Amino acid sequence: MADFERFRILLEEERGRKLALLPALRADISSANAARQDSNVDDEHDPEGATIAFELSQASALLNQSSTGLREVEAALQRLADGTYGVCMVCGQPIAEGRLEARPWTPYCIEHAAAGRQGR
Repeated sequence: MADFERFRILLEEERGRKLALLPALRADISSANAARQDSNVDDEHDPEGATIAFELSQASALLNQSSTGLREVEAALQRLADGTYGVCMVCGQPIAEGRLEARPWTPYCIEHAAAGRQGR
């Protein structure tokens, strides 16, 4: 049986990191948008345009990834509260403790991890 209190602490810490990261990513996106608007940037011909577009794209991707991660962490915390944490959402079998250590927010056992990713 897994030590769910330990996983709750890990999930709370991860949630804190993600919550702290999101405002910084939003600020990066705002800065890149401001830089883009404040200049006559032609992304195709101006070297700065490509850099600004890349920074904006990268910050947007990181924001999306962090937002998704935060939702996964919060869903795992809800499963802890509901008493369903550590049980695969596909087969209903316990998720191996080693898998929970690597990905404490996962709702899938290793066998069904690919099926869970495909459902996204």
